[in-house]
Amino acid sequence: MSKLQGKVAVVTGASKGIGAAIAKSLAAEGAAVVVNYASSKEGADKVVAQIQEKGGKAIAVRGDVSKKAEAQGLIDAALKAYGHLDILVNNSGVYEFGAIEAFTEESFHRMFGINVLGLLLTTQAAVKHLPEGSSIINIGSAVSRITPPGSAVYTGTKGAVDAITGVLSRELGARKIRVNSLNPGMVETEGAISAGFIGSDFEKGVVAQVPFGRTGRPGDIASIAAFLASDDSAWLTGEQLIASGGMR
Repeated sequence: MSKLQGKVAVVTGASKGIGAAIAKSLAAEGAAVVVNYASSKEGADKVVAQIQEKGGKAIAVRGDVSKKAEAQGLIDAALKAYGHLDILVNNSGVYEFGAIEAFTEESFHRMFGINVLGLLLTTQAAVKHLPEGSSIINIGSAVSRITPPGSAVYTGTKGAVDAITGVLSRELGARKIRVNSLNPGMVETEGAISAGFIGSDFEKGVVAQVPFGRTGRPGDIASIAAFLASDDSAWLTGEQLIASGGMR
């Protein structure tokens, strides 16, 4: 039997990249998946179609997680469609890089609004419906350990994700709800390509520090998320799993 048979998962920011790969991985293990998107309905519908073509269950639900009503609406849609909720993957995130002299208040509030406030609002909406044995997976980043130059705001958001994960693991532990951070290194996604990272000197510098000698792929992260969603990780909570191919 598939590890997640009968489970229901919400994956935020799942229209492309790591989120899409996680949604498909959870569905392949038997979960019914709510594919959240903020702007790319086309991308979310494509992920849903790919899941359904393989016999899985999925729906696409729009929602800006940085807005309380829309975060609540996302969870309400999951409950309306499937009746319960077992897994929450807080994947929605945005990033910008630049020297400290260059950041703006607007970029600060955008990144913290989605990467941190969005995680909190979605978790707040979901947690009252999560039964014993549920799993919350927060997608952080290896930047919180590596702290690269030019990433003060973005790294700050991911440091906050790690800290929140620790707090919630203790806060929700008595209810037997697991909370873990999954922190990828550089991953070859649509966003990384459009931002110019893939194929750049920056990527070459990163790869030089990775023992496996390559950047990550969405599937590398998705399989770990499926593990964290399943009962195979029943004794893990409050952890920060760095999925960077060994880069430290």
